[in-house]
Amino acid sequence: MKVLVVDIDGTYMKYACMDEYMNIKQRGKIFTPQEGRNELIEAVARLYEAVNDAEGIAISMPGIIDSENGYCAMGGALRYNDNFYFRQALYERCKTKIHIENNAKCAAMAEAAVGSLIDSADGFVLIFSTMIGGGYIKDHQIYKGKHFAAGEVSYIILNSSNNLSDENFFGRSFGIPKLLKRYSEIKNMDIETVDLLTIFDAVKRSESEAINCLQWYTQEIAIRIFNLQTVLDVEKFALGGELLLYPTFMEYVKRNLNKLYLECPFQLPKAELVKCKFSEDANLIGALQCYLSKI
Repeated sequence: MKVLVVDIDGTYMKYACMDEYMNIKQRGKIFTPQEGRNELIEAVARLYEAVNDAEGIAISMPGIIDSENGYCAMGGALRYNDNFYFRQALYERCKTKIHIENNAKCAAMAEAAVGSLIDSADGFVLIFSTMIGGGYIKDHQIYKGKHFAAGEVSYIILNSSNNLSDENFFGRSFGIPKLLKRYSEIKNMDIETVDLLTIFDAVKRSESEAINCLQWYTQEIAIRIFNLQTVLDVEKFALGGELLLYPTFMEYVKRNLNKLYLECPFQLPKAELVKCKFSEDANLIGALQCYLSKI
């Protein structure tokens, strides 16, 4: 079996030719078209035509996705996909089997099927990126909810302000760009010169500004994990994304979470944190697993 697997985000499209054992035979990356949905369909179609002998297409993409009907209800980072029957439009160009799924749910499926949650019936995956992707695993399967939006933690409102601006949503306030912005402002640096390596190198040097910044950020993350665990009572939380390349991040989150449980006046089940097994290829692997389970 040979499947074209495509991971679409707001900036890039990663693609790979994979078999059912997750072996990657060919891979690459191109820019995601910004013009509109027709250009996106054409870009995927050209990848499929270049592969020539693929038996199907598995797609990971942003937004609220009804994978059963191949429908994108809300496009997320690609709002031109709002209210779009993506699978049908692609099928008109590529007469083959096609499956689409939300990118965070693909990452969750990768962990549930062959990753860090393989031995857990119930779990939750948090992927730290431009925003924060979430995927809820129930009975070893992705739980989507009535409107396919289960796990969409980025849209949790942070406070009772009447102003529902971007800053009042969890994903916007605690995605990686917010951490970089906060550090650059504290240090009076050009944000273009700041990346995660800058911050974690400073933490390693015991720089107080970097330590305070990471403490603030991970405390806020720990609070949301505490709340999610209280509602869902899962076996494990798997954390993934670029931040997990730095072990200090997980150490800080665990420390802050343990502090919350110690200070809590109620005896509650504790959230167990693990690192996602997969990193850059999580969405590709998850998209393939979703494809194999449905086609």
